[in-house]
Amino acid sequence: MDSFHATDLYPPIAPYASGVLAVDAGHRLYWEQCGSPGAIPVVYLHGGPGSGCLPAHRRFYDPDRYRIVLFDQRGCGRSTPIGSTDANTTQDLIADIEALREYLDIPQWLVAGGSWGTTLALAYGQAHPEHCLGFILRGVFLFGDDEVDWFLHGMGQIFPEAEARWLAYLPPEERAAPLDAYARRLAHPDPRVHGPAAHMWNAYEHACSSLHGPRDGDLCWRLPEVVDNDVVALARLEVHYMRNHGFLAPGQLLDGVPKVAHLPLAIIQGRYDVVCPIRTAYRLAQAWPGAAMTVVPDAGHSAFEPGTRAAMVRYADAFAHAHDLGGAAAARPFTL
Repeated sequence: MDSFHATDLYPPIAPYASGVLAVDAGHRLYWEQCGSPGAIPVVYLHGGPGSGCLPAHRRFYDPDRYRIVLFDQRGCGRSTPIGSTDANTTQDLIADIEALREYLDIPQWLVAGGSWGTTLALAYGQAHPEHCLGFILRGVFLFGDDEVDWFLHGMGQIFPEAEARWLAYLPPEERAAPLDAYARRLAHPDPRVHGPAAHMWNAYEHACSSLHGPRDGDLCWRLPEVVDNDVVALARLEVHYMRNHGFLAPGQLLDGVPKVAHLPLAIIQGRYDVVCPIRTAYRLAQAWPGAAMTVVPDAGHSAFEPGTRAAMVRYADAFAHAHDLGGAAAARPFTL
C-alpha cells in the first residue's frame, strides 16, 4: 500500500523501546517509541489533561516513515504518582517534553496532539520553536475562558439530557457552579467521594464527544463498584487545569502564533465538535498564514470517528511524503 494515500489507521504496533523518565517533584513519566528509529520523529500529546496515551495513538503514523514517541503526562496513565496535581502545570509539562526530547536525543520533531494536546503542543512550540518541525492538531482548544465556560454551561444546549444527569449528581444549591462543586469532591481523600464524582464528570464529556452520542448509551452513566484510578486522574486533572485557566495568560496562544507561524500547521476539526467547537480552530487557522485545515463534515470531538482519523493519517502521510521529496514540497508538507 502507498502510505501517502492511506485513509485509515495503520495496523497495531508494539513499542521497540519504553521506559520511565524521572523529572522533578517526584513525578515519573512513562514513555515509549514505535516505528523506525531512524525515521521522522513525531511526538503525540494526548488530551485531557489526564487521559494518558492509547495504543491506537501509535496508529496515526506510518511505522516505516516515523519514529513515534508517546508519553503519559504528569499524574496520568502509566506515569506516577497517578492523579497528582502537585507540580502539575502547563509549564511543568513543557519542561517534561523538552526533558524527554533531550533524553531521546531528538534534535527536532513533528508535534501532534488532540484536544488538550493541541493546547500543550502550541504552548510547547511557542516556548521551543527551534525544536519543532511542524504541527498536526485535532480538535483545537486554546484554553480561553470562553471555551471553559462553554464546556461547563454550553454543551448542554446540544446534549441537554447529558447535562441534566451531570448536574443531578450535585445538590440543587451547587448546580450553578459545577466546576467548584466537582472540584471539592475530587479533592476529597475518600474514594467513596472522589470516585463517583470522577465517574460522573467523565461520563458527561464522554456523552458529548461523538456526533451521535456514546455507543454505550446509558451504560456510560452507571456507577461501578470501584472507580479506576485513571478515571479519577482524568477528572481531577481536567478540573485542576480549568480552575487555573490552563496556567496560561489570557489570549496567550493566539498572541504567540508569530513565534511559530513559519512552521507548517495542519488542523483537523469535526464540524459538530461540541467539546471543542470549531470557532477556536477557525481562529487559529486565520491567525496562522499558510495553515491547512480540514473540517470533517460528519464528526464530533472524538479522534476515532472515521473522517477524523482518516484526515489525521492523511496529514501525517503528506508530511512524510513531502519530507521524502524535499525542496519546495517540504516547505508545504500538508498539501493533500
